[in-house]
Amino acid sequence: MQTQVGIIGAGPAGLLLSHLLHLQGIESIIFESRSREEIEGTIRAGVLEQGTVDLLNATGVGERMMKEGHVHHGIELQFNGKRHRINMGELTGGKNITVYAQHEVIKDLVAARLQAGAKIYFNVSDVSLHDLDSTTPKIHFRQEKEGELLELTCDFIAGCDGFHGPSRKAIPKEVRIEKQKIYPFGWLGILAKTPPVNPELIYTNHERGFALLSTRSPEVQRHYIQVDPSDHIDNWSDDRIWTELHARVDMADGWTVKDGPIIQKNIVSMRSFVCETMQYGRLFLAGDAAHIVPPTGAKGLNLAAADIQVLARGISEYYQSSNENLLERYSEICLRRVWKAQRFSYWMTTMLHRNFEHSPFDAGIQLAELDYVTSSNAASKSLAENYVGLPLEW
Repeated sequence: MQTQVGIIGAGPAGLLLSHLLHLQGIESIIFESRSREEIEGTIRAGVLEQGTVDLLNATGVGERMMKEGHVHHGIELQFNGKRHRINMGELTGGKNITVYAQHEVIKDLVAARLQAGAKIYFNVSDVSLHDLDSTTPKIHFRQEKEGELLELTCDFIAGCDGFHGPSRKAIPKEVRIEKQKIYPFGWLGILAKTPPVNPELIYTNHERGFALLSTRSPEVQRHYIQVDPSDHIDNWSDDRIWTELHARVDMADGWTVKDGPIIQKNIVSMRSFVCETMQYGRLFLAGDAAHIVPPTGAKGLNLAAADIQVLARGISEYYQSSNENLLERYSEICLRRVWKAQRFSYWMTTMLHRNFEHSPFDAGIQLAELDYVTSSNAASKSLAENYVGLPLEW
């Protein structure tokens, strides 16, 4: 089996890369360990930067997003019992964000790739990467669990298979540079059948811990509360979750979050991670395979889209003119944006979450930071610029 670009992972990064390459007449094959039903049915929130929205529209896969997504012109920060709105559109010259779930982006991209006749191998196993430092790298895989071990030869491999996939691990340890921070915070997330609680996202700093209220659809909403990352979801009944949300977000003027049936709940830990070795030979890492951000800054999918733009253009230039300059600079270009997004996500996370090991002085500094961000035009503009997405610098 042979193609130009072998792509491991059918998440947003892998599917988008295949789509962009197809528009340039470049062949690719995608390998995914899960089924189509699983990748399209795994519910994950999505906040899309203006640049990501523009990219999906410009490449013909944004029609449903524009119909069903929710454009937000701002966010609200709540602390000391009061709310303060950050008008992102006004502060950034008209840039906004669109709330459109990640699995919906995946559905749109899968449909576009299959309609174009793309080869996507679902349910593959035993994926391994070989000859990465040659001009003909190879991917070994099994299409069926007990099936024959098959081989794909290609010009380039794109590792878009997330933190736990085989791509990053195929880079030798002695050359792989990885940096990580583990936060003492976890997020308990729920999907609830209730009407929308607010036109825009509400980020809350409360003495009991962080909370986030967000819109999923007219009928289903997604909310989060800060919990101990080692806690177990079985300890959280629906009543306890709603009681805690009320305690953190209800206002003295009578405003209250709306209760309803909880249809999904889980706890996730939070970390920041960067593999600075985003390229090795003919292997290029993109998205979660190379970097993880805490969800507070809403940067995960958007960083993946930025990586893919650089990689797709670099591969296209290689086939058009044998110019490898952009591919050689792939890590350098991507990491500038990755580290700025990590900085912003770290800042948002530490500003909004309560660290119960901090002193009263530390808590005072945290509230002063929130007060400054919401009362200074310069500080508000900085938050807005980062939230809607910094430009991709080539």
